[in-house]
Amino acid sequence: GRFHTDWLNMMYPRLKLAKNLLREDGAIFVSLDDGEVANLRFLMDDIFGAENFVANVIWEKKFAPQNDEKYFSERHDFVVTFAKDRELWQRNLLPRSEEAEARYKNPDKDLRGPWASSDLLRMEHRDNCVYSITSPTGAVWTPDAGTSWRHPEVEISELIRTGQVWFGNDGSAKPRRKRYLSEVSDGVVPETIWFHKDCGHNQEGTQEVKSLFSDVGVAFSNPKPTRLIRQMTAISTLPNDVDVVLDFFAGSGTTGHAVMAQNAYDGGYRRYILVQLPEALDSTVKEQSLAAECCDKLIKPRNIAELTKERLRRAAIKIGAACARNDSATAQLSLENEAKVPAKPLDLGFKVFKLDTSNIRAWNPNPDELADTLMAHTEHLAAGRTEADVLYEVLLKQGLDLALPVQRQVIAGHAVYSVGAGALLVCLAREVKEAADSKLMDAESIKAMSESTVTAANAEALALGMANWHTQLAAALGQTPAELHTRVVLRDSLFDGDVAKTNLTAILRQRGLEDVRSL
Repeated sequence: GRFHTDWLNMMYPRLKLAKNLLREDGAIFVSLDDGEVANLRFLMDDIFGAENFVANVIWEKKFAPQNDEKYFSERHDFVVTFAKDRELWQRNLLPRSEEAEARYKNPDKDLRGPWASSDLLRMEHRDNCVYSITSPTGAVWTPDAGTSWRHPEVEISELIRTGQVWFGNDGSAKPRRKRYLSEVSDGVVPETIWFHKDCGHNQEGTQEVKSLFSDVGVAFSNPKPTRLIRQMTAISTLPNDVDVVLDFFAGSGTTGHAVMAQNAYDGGYRRYILVQLPEALDSTVKEQSLAAECCDKLIKPRNIAELTKERLRRAAIKIGAACARNDSATAQLSLENEAKVPAKPLDLGFKVFKLDTSNIRAWNPNPDELADTLMAHTEHLAAGRTEADVLYEVLLKQGLDLALPVQRQVIAGHAVYSVGAGALLVCLAREVKEAADSKLMDAESIKAMSESTVTAANAEALALGMANWHTQLAAALGQTPAELHTRVVLRDSLFDGDVAKTNLTAILRQRGLEDVRSL
């Protein structure tokens, strides 16, 4: 067991966090091979509860045997599936394949439409369901010993009278019940064996990446095919629910690619979060050499995260082009070609965040030099951080979505940001020099800004400008300023003194912006 310790220690906190992050009606899919599947079940039972186990799916990851294997030719992986609460989780039906649709025909031109036949016998004896059925040609059919018909005689007679029993083309075959396509569900129940013809295989995943990185070479070995992740997505998410798909091990970025492709296919609003450590790549290591060379050709740092981002960019371009072509043909390898022109513009963008220490300095006083400590903390923000850094930390601390739209205006010489159409108004810049580091600023805005702090004299202009913008944002939403609750966050060192801050805050409150806070 000690040989599995590292893997268990790595997986346990991630699975624990995954459960906390899941919605109450959410589910988790864990793809892995034989090596740790038994240990994973113990972990999942412990964290999610054995009662929330859904399925252990077998995925056919290879389509041909490997005759050079010493013992067995490994042909499958597992996809262990748990719900956070199985009673709340609802799986979706999968679309019928063309092969499944083709089973429904209408040789007798039944007015109820295409149908497929099913056996009328059950493999158990029931006294009230043992009788003879006579076909239109006079052939008599009676259940064998130990079996019986699925319906009592009265029901069968009615089904025969209404033409819902099929006796074959010549009217003498063993009776079978018609099942009409119009009466069955809109899809099929997911099964616990996923064949490569439906969900792709390892070689398909490699070909997908190869086609995306054709100019610089293959970046990853054995990436998952997008069809595999799309299968999970189709089962567990709905197009119009703005569901979020989280992948702790982004790797090649297949999950992000698959979510974009699925949205293109069904017009969905799903979003994704991918987590990938910037693992360094070493060109001298055989398994990493191709990826390292790929980074060099792209002029990117040698780490996996850079390739993940590049894969998403290239996949987005390809999917966008497919939507523009309205290409509905099914491609063998790139299912994004199933994309249809969406009813709304397809969002193929993404934002990249890197884990770092807080932009806001922690209060850590030195009792022996309290005066100096106080002076050192007149600026609460860490040195070298940009406006974008601070802005997104504010969003996190306010519990706002990092993907909310951000607008910017220069008001009284200072950059002011509106987040989420007015949910938040933020003013952080104190000087042009600091603001110029922000990726959110353009040259024109930087030039327009003043190098001065907010004083008692110019506080009114900034406050009135922010209040006017708030009024415009409310009007755009069809609301009055009083109906649009907006929180205002200001950088404390923006002001040259308490008078300026008090004046600005008072004016904002007079104009209905009551919730004013400072950093």
